[in-house]
Amino acid sequence: MRGRSRAGSSVKSRGRKSVARKRPSGGKASRRVSSAAAGQESEIARLSRELAEARQEQTATADVLGVISSSPGELKPVFQAILDKAVRICEANFGHLVLTDGDLFRLAAAANTPAALAERLKRGFEPTPGSHFDRVRRTKQVSFTEDDTAEPVRGLAARYGGARSIIAVPMLNDQDLVGIILIYRQEVRPFTDKQIELVKNFAAQAVIAIENARLLNELRQSLEQQTATADVLRVISSSPGDLETVFQTMLVNAVRICAARFGVLFLAEGDTYRVVAMHNVPESYRQVRRREPTFQYSPSHPLARVAATKQMLQIADLQADASYAESDPSSYRAMVGLAGARTMLNVPMLRENELVGQIAIFRQEVLPFTEKQIELVRNFAAQAVIAIENTRLLNELRERTEEVVKLNQQLEQRVADQVGEIERMGMIAPFPAAASGRSNRRVRDGETAREPSAGNHRAVLRLARLYRLLRKF
Repeated sequence: MRGRSRAGSSVKSRGRKSVARKRPSGGKASRRVSSAAAGQESEIARLSRELAEARQEQTATADVLGVISSSPGELKPVFQAILDKAVRICEANFGHLVLTDGDLFRLAAAANTPAALAERLKRGFEPTPGSHFDRVRRTKQVSFTEDDTAEPVRGLAARYGGARSIIAVPMLNDQDLVGIILIYRQEVRPFTDKQIELVKNFAAQAVIAIENARLLNELRQSLEQQTATADVLRVISSSPGDLETVFQTMLVNAVRICAARFGVLFLAEGDTYRVVAMHNVPESYRQVRRREPTFQYSPSHPLARVAATKQMLQIADLQADASYAESDPSSYRAMVGLAGARTMLNVPMLRENELVGQIAIFRQEVLPFTEKQIELVRNFAAQAVIAIENTRLLNELRERTEEVVKLNQQLEQRVADQVGEIERMGMIAPFPAAASGRSNRRVRDGETAREPSAGNHRAVLRLARLYRLLRKF
């Protein structure tokens, strides 16, 4: 019995041992549970991170839209907000936003840009062939690199700012390149696809801001032009014959709205021109024109060129114009040397294709006037001609009125003299007949007639009364 019991006990013990050996499977299960939990935690962390990034991007986008709405027409704060947030969210070291200017790029905003690089970008530059600027301009696509120092063509940022990883995102308006957003890292750490998409979104917002500013500025310019035109017409109507006030009002509005530095209005007098109005001209040039308000000009002078063609003339840079060296120092060169004029716009004042004068406005930097600004000055020139014509007609009317007044005065004096003579003769005529005792009837040419003295006297009195009545009116 004991043996069996021992055997049974041994069997049972072996059975218990075999059961005890199954315990490790529980450890594997726990490890699987813990690894699954770890996986869930990592997934939760990833999702939380993505959610935080999405919220950050949405907040940045909302902030930029808030700047756009609160600064209508002002692009600088919008560009700066876009660039600051792009650099911060994408963990870049610095960045800048450039705008196209013909074949050049110019800096519009910078964030932590090294001073040496910013100085080069401010001056405006033409992109180096093969650089990121050149690639974006040619392809209108995003350009990026892991290490710009390893590129065949090193960009300005690598040479002057220590840039390594770069992305350059185009700002497109109907496939027209209007600018580029570039952000940089000073270490080799490529930007992610999400970061590139974020900068693309910022680029689209920058284009929206540019378009909004353009439309708003056009509206403002249109309102300013309408207001200026109304002001000039009001001055013309309220100051008939006062050309000096009209010309001065035109110049003030033309210079202000066209963002010019100063302006001069000339009237043609045969082969010469007379300065009749000036606004905001430098004092040295003003003194010259006051001493010599009338002057002749050489054939190469802008006034002569406009007089010959009767067309608008714009010179982007007077100092670079070939006629500058050939012109009369007392006029053209004085305008450049004394007044510092660089860009000039001359618009003729025409009356039935006859040149009566010119309006000239100037800038002291090389910056051509736009088509809308040119059209505004043309409108002012037409109004100036209308004012001149109105003044001429008004002066003619005044002269004729004065002539009629003089004629009326002379006629009244003659009538008064004749009435006085008739009254005097009517009073004298009865005395000879009374002295001679003759009857009131006499024979004239064989006929019996009444003595006219009494009837004539009454007619004279009636004529005198009528004359006095007429004088009352």
